[in-house]
Amino acid sequence: MRGGVRNIVVYYHFYTFSFFLVLTLFRPAFSIHVNTLSPTDSLTISSNRTIVSPGDIFELGFFKPSSGTSRLYLGLWYKKTSERTYVWVANRDSPLSSSIGTLKISDSNLVLLDHSNNTVWSTNLTKRDVSSPVVAELLANGNFVMRYSNNNNDTSGVLWQSFDYPTDTLLPEMKLGLDFKTGYNRFLRSWRSPDDPASGDYSYKLETQGVPEFFLWSKDVPVYRTGPWNGIRFGGIPDRRQFNDMVDNVTMNNEEITYTFLMNKTNHDTYSRLRLSPSGHFQQDTWTPQLTNWSMIWALPRDECDLYKVCGPYSYCDYTKKPLCVCIPGFMPKDPRTWELNDWSNGCVRKTELSCRGDMFLGLTRMKLPDTRTAIVDRSIGEEEECRERCKMDCNCTAFANADLRQGGSGCLMWTGELMDIRNDAEEGQNLYVRVAAADLGLLKKNKLWLIITGLELVMCLFKTQTNVWFI
Repeated sequence: MRGGVRNIVVYYHFYTFSFFLVLTLFRPAFSIHVNTLSPTDSLTISSNRTIVSPGDIFELGFFKPSSGTSRLYLGLWYKKTSERTYVWVANRDSPLSSSIGTLKISDSNLVLLDHSNNTVWSTNLTKRDVSSPVVAELLANGNFVMRYSNNNNDTSGVLWQSFDYPTDTLLPEMKLGLDFKTGYNRFLRSWRSPDDPASGDYSYKLETQGVPEFFLWSKDVPVYRTGPWNGIRFGGIPDRRQFNDMVDNVTMNNEEITYTFLMNKTNHDTYSRLRLSPSGHFQQDTWTPQLTNWSMIWALPRDECDLYKVCGPYSYCDYTKKPLCVCIPGFMPKDPRTWELNDWSNGCVRKTELSCRGDMFLGLTRMKLPDTRTAIVDRSIGEEEECRERCKMDCNCTAFANADLRQGGSGCLMWTGELMDIRNDAEEGQNLYVRVAAADLGLLKKNKLWLIITGLELVMCLFKTQTNVWFI
């Protein structure tokens, strides 16, 4: 009997060893970390296989956004975060309805097939060299690209990239804006809901007319505007350099007008992303291993003053004031009755008509500059005084400001129409010079006062400069 038990134990250890040997030699594909997909390979839902980027930061595969849905998507997420965080979805508006789906390369295109082998999503490339083999590759920065297999280090060999088709998330090195060569206008669009990646109601787009600035849209209605790019950052957005090692960059040339941000490469364990939420907030989220979760650094719109054109033309919004909207000195409410009812949408009008040559300029400090879509930009002008003279000589010029704040300020930004969507921005604002009738500034000079509320709050101080510019 003891011999029989001994034999059973021997056989048990033999078969156990053999079983683990088989598992070791024939491990399933999903446990192998690869970052490329070849023409002879494929990704299927049933295999649970994924593609992992170098450094194990990003992972591409099939997913369900929630346990209560049967919809399946092909997408990208952070691999190391404790909560599944998606950054790109291929078939966001064409989900797979069954547990059968395949991603493969066919006819030099990436295609996603459903259970009937119908194409659900494709890269849709038409101009390509079909004689050269292609591969799909997930790069370390989260960009999923298709390229010729013999051009692994040459960006000109990239035939298609996910960075050209953002969903709701902007990653470092990813661009938003207009590419003149390809015609791509990259922008963010929110998820429909937290568990539905379909295209939502909100979009975040770079406006390339005038000076680049971002608009947040609800369908076709603008709800927020950042303020123009000033060489350092977009006005109205918090200076993110105080939060982490982010560097903003705007490129403006004959090939593109685009925005991107970069991260300090020395801190590989911290992730930062810009995201448009389903509720319509554009926000910065940062993840660190110490916190083991995402932390929202800031979100826009911040308050009522961030709402687009809440105060109408020729007025500015100040969240510390009651009422919120204030007519620019030299202007008065266009409709005093609605103004008293806290409806400021009609804005303000001039008290005195302009006379062109005899007009003066009122300087408003720490302001988010007005909408620049119809503004004129001359970057060859260096001195602020030269910009003032340029605006003064043009009778249609209603205001001016520096276009670039680097190295003490340069460039001339001029408005020739109504001034819209201005707010007081004590932290990130800049000087705005508004054209007003000399008679109105003369009245301000005559009634020059320190106005004190409750004996504590200094509201306004006016002083005249040698260049006929008044500041408030």
